[in-house]
Amino acid sequence: MRSNRATARAGLSLAATLPLLAGALALGIPAAHASDHPDRDSLAGTKPTWATAKADRGAASDDGQVAARVYLAGRDAAGLAAYAKAVSDPSSASYGKYLTARQTQARFGATKAQVAAVQSWLKSAGLKVTGVTRHYVAVSGDVAAAEKAFGTQLRNYTKGGRTYRAPATTASVPEDLKGAVLTVTGLDNAPHRASHKDQLPPPETVFRNAGPFSTYHGSNVASTLPDAYGTKIPYAVRGYTGKQLRAAYGAGKRTGKGVRIAITDAYASPTIAFDAATYAKRNGDAAWTTGQLRQVLPKNYTKTKECGAAGWYGEETLDVEAAHAVAPGAQITYVGAASCFDDDLLDSLSKVVDNHLADIVSNSWGDIEANQTPDLAAAYDQVFQFGAVEGIGFYFSSGDDGDEVANTGTKQVDTPANSAWVTAVGGTSLAVGKGDTYLWETGWGTQKAVLAADGKSWTGFPGAFTSGAGGGTSKAVAEPYYQKGVVPDALAKANSADGNRVVPDIAAIADPNTGFLVGQTQTLPDGKTQAYDEYRIGGTSLAAPVIAAVQALAQEAGGGKPIGFANPSIYARYGSKAYHDVTDNPTGSGLAVARIDFANGYDKTGGLTTSARTLGKDSSLRAVKGYDDVTGVGTPANGYVESYRRR
Repeated sequence: MRSNRATARAGLSLAATLPLLAGALALGIPAAHASDHPDRDSLAGTKPTWATAKADRGAASDDGQVAARVYLAGRDAAGLAAYAKAVSDPSSASYGKYLTARQTQARFGATKAQVAAVQSWLKSAGLKVTGVTRHYVAVSGDVAAAEKAFGTQLRNYTKGGRTYRAPATTASVPEDLKGAVLTVTGLDNAPHRASHKDQLPPPETVFRNAGPFSTYHGSNVASTLPDAYGTKIPYAVRGYTGKQLRAAYGAGKRTGKGVRIAITDAYASPTIAFDAATYAKRNGDAAWTTGQLRQVLPKNYTKTKECGAAGWYGEETLDVEAAHAVAPGAQITYVGAASCFDDDLLDSLSKVVDNHLADIVSNSWGDIEANQTPDLAAAYDQVFQFGAVEGIGFYFSSGDDGDEVANTGTKQVDTPANSAWVTAVGGTSLAVGKGDTYLWETGWGTQKAVLAADGKSWTGFPGAFTSGAGGGTSKAVAEPYYQKGVVPDALAKANSADGNRVVPDIAAIADPNTGFLVGQTQTLPDGKTQAYDEYRIGGTSLAAPVIAAVQALAQEAGGGKPIGFANPSIYARYGSKAYHDVTDNPTGSGLAVARIDFANGYDKTGGLTTSARTLGKDSSLRAVKGYDDVTGVGTPANGYVESYRRR
């Protein structure tokens, strides 16, 4: 998963967390506007929590430049959230009564008068309007104009060893615009962008897995290597393929025919059509039909250096190939963002909603919750609510760093997976046996111990934590209604007596040590030649498209009617045979696999490294019987897909 929206941001050990907005995010309703200014309407959440008196380093220069977005609340923000809940709740009389994109905009979108009034106000303050969409008015100008427009001083503050600009007080709008403005983003200039994780090799450098491998779990035992947990362990699989994953998650004869899946990432792989077609042919997946894979791309890309644009190609490749492998009949539309920054990622999600490009949206990117701000959370939630009203469900990877303590020093969840309006997808280690038989799963959590110099033991076994499925309890989002009665109080109330959102909701294969085989065009070690090659990969970047594809199978089983925002339906099936109830100790003893890797990542010239990788050891998170913060309600079992069949 691209589990952090910026490598630079992810590296900051931030203790600051988001404030709970009076329960507003439980339904995504904007928090009640305060009255800091008698003649103005305050926009809650626009002053970052890190903008403190202790961190204050003085006023920002008046001629400094600001680029901001004023998000429009629309005709009825509270009504939007309420209707999104009703159409998604199986117990509601409005369940499944979705609106078209045009109907949604007409009922809940901003009016022309609201847009005109917002533009007039911004221009009168001296800001230049640079863009207008259904969702926001973009502006630019100097600090002095921004301060005049938003009724706050912009000052410099230290954050994680760096200095950024932010509002000194909550931003506000004129009283006559009350109800027209949802929030404003861009007044703080701390980085707001996503980046890929190191599980995804950049295509500019070839990446290969060394052998030996197992073809299925346990098929090739490492008999010459030391024991782990008192027994010989198998070599890691070369990489599961679609046939094995379809069997594990109960696909049956369903293919997702007639269902549309969208995938969002930044940028776009120039070889995706060739790679996807080659992979399908080599690995037994159905051939892509004409027009089955589409791309919706921006006119221009930006910030390619800051985002490491080429590094996103592998993400798109994994997402597209995994989704097709599990749902070979589904239409897949890749929607690439112009950059890895939040503004552009939001634009890509809005394209899906405004044009209803798909019913199911897979997203393998995110950030730590401490780096999210309430203004951005509100903007994301509004898009998710518009989608829910139209019958569109969003699926987000839960993260690849477990409880995030090793990564950030603070126990926290990832965002947007923490939104109450998305399905957060956790991760497992998957064992598929001979004949594509589902054996078991554990929560994904890896510890690594290398082979001792004498070859007779594993040094410091089981070793240090390296990666694992993200999960835990939000500090920013209130407990949503669908989790109540399912999520244990020990998790829901870990940060507040009132209860908070717990991540994830559902899970699928993620462990790179029991991962998926991917095919991608990469640059060979000579630095000149490009060629197609295959390698094993994992992360919740894999789990998200797998679950999206399973949902496509379920939608087909339901006669093609969209599932929409799926969480109420997912939790309604809790405790049934629709799920594998995943635990960390499914066999009653410790589990591990052996890996032999190229030290340089591509051939033997740099030597080999041998290690034992444990399964089911996810930081402080644990997969236990019932709901847990590694795998949620569990993974889809044989009965899951057909449970959506109309009766």
